[in-house]
Amino acid sequence: MKNTTHKLSICLLLTIAFSCVASINMAYAERKVVIATIGASPTINKDQAPEELVKQMIDFWRRQLKQALYSKVDLIVLPEVCDAPGGMNAAEKTAYLKVRKNQLLDYFSSVAKDNNCYIAFGSTHDSNGSRRNSLIVLDRKGKVAGIYNKNFPTIPEMDAGVKPGAEASVIQCDFGKVALAICFDLNFDELREQYIKLKPDIVLFSSVYHGGLMQNTWAYTCRSYFVGAIGNIKLPSEIINPLGEVVAASTNYFNYTKAVVNLDYKLAHLDFNWEKLTKLKEKYGDAVVIHDPGKVGAVMLTSEHKDISAAQMAKEFDIELLDDYFDRSRLIKHKHN
Repeated sequence: MKNTTHKLSICLLLTIAFSCVASINMAYAERKVVIATIGASPTINKDQAPEELVKQMIDFWRRQLKQALYSKVDLIVLPEVCDAPGGMNAAEKTAYLKVRKNQLLDYFSSVAKDNNCYIAFGSTHDSNGSRRNSLIVLDRKGKVAGIYNKNFPTIPEMDAGVKPGAEASVIQCDFGKVALAICFDLNFDELREQYIKLKPDIVLFSSVYHGGLMQNTWAYTCRSYFVGAIGNIKLPSEIINPLGEVVAASTNYFNYTKAVVNLDYKLAHLDFNWEKLTKLKEKYGDAVVIHDPGKVGAVMLTSEHKDISAAQMAKEFDIELLDDYFDRSRLIKHKHN
């Protein structure tokens, strides 16, 4: 057992992609996605005519988005309620929304279309007589791919007239499935548990609060990547892998970050898999990445092979995946009760 463990430790390729984006080998690009997240909130004097505020909001986001658009990007995530200035009272916000209408939506749509990318942005808007706090996802053509309404607005939001959403939202993009959450949502297990069942590839989190360890918890328990866009320059906007590790983050100098993530991955526990993982690495070499974060007993298998997926690799070597192992443990526990 000791020799096998040592052999595997030599074979494991520990690779974490940080904010510098590596070039993509196009032969292996089928499930690789370039993601950018921008953490910013417009610093605009709200004491102006609504028409001027709308113009300044568009100018603000034009400057911010330019940072992420110097090179290819597939998905850009923006913070909560990023289409309205902060600090407005109810009457000021109503006047602003009446003039703004879809002007920010149309602007973001044009950016998505011109740059062939998805954009997810937080929006406050009126819909069917109700005020909503939403996360809107635009596709590569600038069309609305889906809208998620915040399931758990804060008490002050609801007292101010924001109507809660009632559904978990998973949107099918051309690179995979994305789940959506906003700010205070992160505290509620009932929403997270719905997403666990829906098996997203990426959770998009638009917020003004960070959430700390809850971001890592969501990533690990949903077995998905997690992208947070935080509307506070003092807090990092981060990209987290399915093992709960930060792989890219904004800093106090740069309020955005960008990373390439490979969605062709599977999680497996080390129990009963040590020798199988060693054989997998011996056969496929650099065409498979086996990443061990330490401490949790789980590893992430990522395929860099142009023809063989991580799922196929796991099946070939009869590698028991993480949730299958936990389910088997539950079954055996019940037999012993």
